[in-house]
Amino acid sequence: MGNSKSGALSKEILEELQLSTKFTEEELCAWYQTFLKECPSGRITQQQFQSIYAKFFPNSDPQAYAQHVFRSFDANNDGSLDFQEYVIALHMTTAGKTDQKLEWAFSLYDVDGNGTISKNEVLEIVTAIFKMINPEDVKHLPDDENTPEKRTEKIWVFFGKNDDDKLTEEEFIEGTLANKEILRLIQLEPQKVKERLKEKKP
Repeated sequence: MGNSKSGALSKEILEELQLSTKFTEEELCAWYQTFLKECPSGRITQQQFQSIYAKFFPNSDPQAYAQHVFRSFDANNDGSLDFQEYVIALHMTTAGKTDQKLEWAFSLYDVDGNGTISKNEVLEIVTAIFKMINPEDVKHLPDDENTPEKRTEKIWVFFGKNDDDKLTEEEFIEGTLANKEILRLIQLEPQKVKERLKEKKP
């Protein structure tokens, strides 16, 4: 959607992104220039998205997580994101409002896109998150959540579900809003992501 020919963001897209995110015009324009350098076509493939994500997390393995993040934002499943989708992805994963974040988190955890979440899907995303946590930090996690399996079990118990049960979007959002522990357990530490993003500002 970006106005890639002129190398400048169209006024409409700029205004829209400023409204839907908390990024400033200056930040958006700087990101757009970086985006165009990395993706001259004005679209970003999953592989490019993963390599950009990797720059934010040089000491971990964000490949699996980035793949899931990409899937959750590739709304039309065409295998690429335009600048607008890319910025919204950055915003939602770092600074979005809680309810927006939870809608996004549901689509992240709903790996097969069937509208419900299974325990295995939770394990798949939690495993991807663990690959992004510094091994040193993992050592300081409580005993009942220091592996992907234990953390998944803890989340599932909080939701009051049996192993074969499924979670709907409504249950997921309501349960997470009602229990700060679930919110903490389902996400990568957002503060750390924000710090990395600030350090890496183009």
